[in-house]
Amino acid sequence: MSQEDEPRPGDPEIMRHCQTVRDAAREGEIVFLLGAGVNLCGRPEGLTWTPDGRYLPSGAELARHLAERFRLPPSEPVDLARVTQWVIADRGEAKLWKELHHLFDVECGLTPIHRFLAGLPAALRAEGSEWPQQFIVTTNYDDVLERAFREVGEPFDVYVYLAQGDDRGKVLLVPHEGTPEIVRTPNMATAAGRDRTAILKIHGAIDRRDAEQDSWVITEEDYIDYLTRTDIATWMPVGLHTLLKVRNLEFLGYSLRDWNLRAILHRLRQDRRGSWKWWAVQLESALVDRDVWTKHDLSIIDARLEDYVVALEAAGAAR
Repeated sequence: MSQEDEPRPGDPEIMRHCQTVRDAAREGEIVFLLGAGVNLCGRPEGLTWTPDGRYLPSGAELARHLAERFRLPPSEPVDLARVTQWVIADRGEAKLWKELHHLFDVECGLTPIHRFLAGLPAALRAEGSEWPQQFIVTTNYDDVLERAFREVGEPFDVYVYLAQGDDRGKVLLVPHEGTPEIVRTPNMATAAGRDRTAILKIHGAIDRRDAEQDSWVITEEDYIDYLTRTDIATWMPVGLHTLLKVRNLEFLGYSLRDWNLRAILHRLRQDRRGSWKWWAVQLESALVDRDVWTKHDLSIIDARLEDYVVALEAAGAAR
């Protein structure tokens, strides 16, 4: 698709899609999946990320920072999983985790995507929706999404995949109210609150209160361990797993070349029921990537996230 043909937020093609997404949200038929790219939404173009707390890094920016910080040998590829594996080998796990906690323990601003998702439940209730449970999956470690929900007073539960410690391979439930608990029988665990948003952090998360409770799926070894758990039903609460089977999926902030996305798609494809839609918002994706993903029935929406969230808002206002 040429730049001239690329759909704009007000164009019929992208607006029609956004209206479909709003309809699916109103009827409880969509799951949003967030990648590291959502943290770039709204960042001034051309701005170079620095660890000053104003913004969060993309995966590539985090990899470059760690490579420079820990003097990665020039012969090694600057890939996040590879860089972090090297840091552990050279400096130890504790040093890597300390650095990651420092980088993500920041009060950066909320992005338009986070604000939209946090405001969506109230917007749909105002439209008369009976509002089924919203479900958001993220591979990000930060807590920007949770802060967005707290800012508007919208209740939510968080489920965190535990990548380290005695409970490795299980999920920690942090309910809106009550005491956090390990989900020890995922095949019997339903969603904690049917009337509030569920946020599933499948690659772990930072714990601002206690760095010892941080969880990181980030090194090569972490991913090998994670991906060998091929049946997500063995660790994901069945109530959430069911929602992934019977809803449309929309990927925001992922590169179509990201093999994490490919792994997620591969896992979900095994359990999906029927012909629910898959969408990925991706600006100017390469032809080879488009060809691969369209063969997997994933529709690509060519748009900047900043423009896309404006279109989603407009789709709601047009009702």
